[in-house]
Amino acid sequence: MDKCLLLDAGSGGRASQRLISECFVRHFANPVLATMDDAAVLDLNGPLAMSTDSYTVTPLFFPGGSIGSLAIHGTVNDVSMMGAEPRYLTCAFVLEEGLDLEILDRVVADMAHAAERSGVCIVTGDTKVVPRGACDGMFINTTGIGTLRRQPAPSGHGARPGDAVLVSGAMGDHGLTIMAAREHLSFVEGVASDSAPLNGLVAAVMEAVSEVHVLRDPTRGGLATTLNEIAQQSHVGIVLEEDRIPVHPSVAGGCSFLGLDPLYLANEGKCICIVPQEYAEAALQAMRTSEYGQEACCIGRVQDTQPGRVILRTRIGGERFLGMLEGALLPRIC
Repeated sequence: MDKCLLLDAGSGGRASQRLISECFVRHFANPVLATMDDAAVLDLNGPLAMSTDSYTVTPLFFPGGSIGSLAIHGTVNDVSMMGAEPRYLTCAFVLEEGLDLEILDRVVADMAHAAERSGVCIVTGDTKVVPRGACDGMFINTTGIGTLRRQPAPSGHGARPGDAVLVSGAMGDHGLTIMAAREHLSFVEGVASDSAPLNGLVAAVMEAVSEVHVLRDPTRGGLATTLNEIAQQSHVGIVLEEDRIPVHPSVAGGCSFLGLDPLYLANEGKCICIVPQEYAEAALQAMRTSEYGQEACCIGRVQDTQPGRVILRTRIGGERFLGMLEGALLPRIC
């Protein structure tokens, strides 16, 4: 390949074919993609879950991941939050003229590695090249499809009074990592993105627990915003215990210095799981069988009072209303 991307790589001609074969096919090789048709023929049975997302994060590489691994993990996790088994992904790239092709190759290699770890295949995609200045290096869109493990699938409408609210680990790692990397904040030390595939963790929970009401990954807007969405969808109240919510000391310290609340920072490798109280311990034990669920804990409960609201019981015994995120706290974190 050339050293940098030229506009003719998006023309559909020889340059396009070279880019596809020497970069994308080289990393993503699998029997379905190898047909190189305009669409993929997939082997799927039963009800399906499908999700699509676009990734514009800057910088492209950050502690704990890259735009490439993030694109795979994010879509795998969105499909997984329906209690489904992710099977296939598509990917589409919008690339800026002049992009260093070594950077593109690193990103695609990260995607291939993340897909392999997640047990999914990238089976079709698209590439567009735009003039200099039309995008910030690269944007990636991924769509995922998977088979439902059971019906009804977990849903934001499913929380019920008396349910336990569980999280699979510490909050705020990804959001603070991106801010520190983007702004070169040298005083923020020891933080890394939690970007990870959660399909194995979800599979363990679905196998261990017969009734899972809600699964959600608290990405943009963080834990507080995601729980507000669930409370509003389910017409219930949610009460959290501040001293139970895990936050790594490095994240807590960085947030304190910057005036940020880790409960509103994005996560890319954590999930919220809401189950009947009698299944809470079994669900926690199932999460802890995964390398991504070692810090899983119960942080609160669902109630029938104050529907649509999330209340935080503070360490000193008071109560604080946690509203939806207002404004763009950290733009382009995914």
